[in-house]
Amino acid sequence: MIKFVLMVNKMGQTRVSSYYDWMPIPERVALEAEVVRRCFSRSELQCSFFEFRGYKIIYRRYASLFFIVGVGVDSDDENELGVLEFIHCLVETLDKYFQSVCELDIMFNLEKTHFILDEMVLNGYICEGNRENVLKPLLLMDSSSHAGDSVFGSKSS
Repeated sequence: MIKFVLMVNKMGQTRVSSYYDWMPIPERVALEAEVVRRCFSRSELQCSFFEFRGYKIIYRRYASLFFIVGVGVDSDDENELGVLEFIHCLVETLDKYFQSVCELDIMFNLEKTHFILDEMVLNGYICEGNRENVLKPLLLMDSSSHAGDSVFGSKSS
């Protein structure tokens, strides 16, 4: 089971965080800082996953963003390579929606980024890996908002 997903820039600033187990805010902040520090201190020749404080941390760097996923260390249902593939699928989906995603796209469209993440991960389990299926509801909402109609029908004048 996935415990958390983080998107962090090279400066260590968290851009997106999504937790699937309850954790107090001060503990989240401390965990994020330590995990990010650990990911930054590793060289490119080292493996992309490691164990830390009861979590298996799987991360991957794309341009200026680090995508970090924390999985329970005792959870045998999540494969590290499968999670790496999930990260790649998430980046490809964001790339397709934003046409070459960058940090600013994520910052200024945070609700859409969370929507995409929530379509792919449900209650800590990866439920959808097909980009088209993930993007269909979002594209439908975009097309209805551009047409001037709400989701519930036409606006009355």
